[in-house]
Amino acid sequence: EICSPQLICPLFSLPTNGGGSFELSQHAGKPLIIYFYPKDATPGCTTQAQDFRDAFDAFQQAGCAIVGISKDSVRKHDNFAGKPALPFPLGSDADSDVCERFGVWVEKSMYGKTYMGIERSTFLLAADGTLAAQWRKVKVKGHVAQVLEAVRAL
Repeated sequence: EICSPQLICPLFSLPTNGGGSFELSQHAGKPLIIYFYPKDATPGCTTQAQDFRDAFDAFQQAGCAIVGISKDSVRKHDNFAGKPALPFPLGSDADSDVCERFGVWVEKSMYGKTYMGIERSTFLLAADGTLAAQWRKVKVKGHVAQVLEAVRAL
């Protein structure tokens, strides 16, 4: 895990929905929410994205940007982002490089079978690039409100 408290997160770049790219270096000097989620268009991930969308103006007023990241393709992100009309980018980490750097590519189990997947997690980077807060094994309900509270406390 490279991104840990008091360490500056490593720079990364990912392709995003809408034919764009997300460059961590372009967000220096202001807080940033990076949230990792397992899969586009699943119930929990859709609710989480909608919650971030609904609070987007409040995050912007606090000077904070948001990016969502999963292993889904840019094409899947395009389809997913359009339905709930997401105002922030979704990065495609197809090779799990960024997921692994943040320690969210983990062994999971369901119905007695183990597999590798993304642990729903959120990271708040302070304006200086250090890790200000992190939430692991996120439960969607009420999560975005907790994150917004932490951003406002910076």
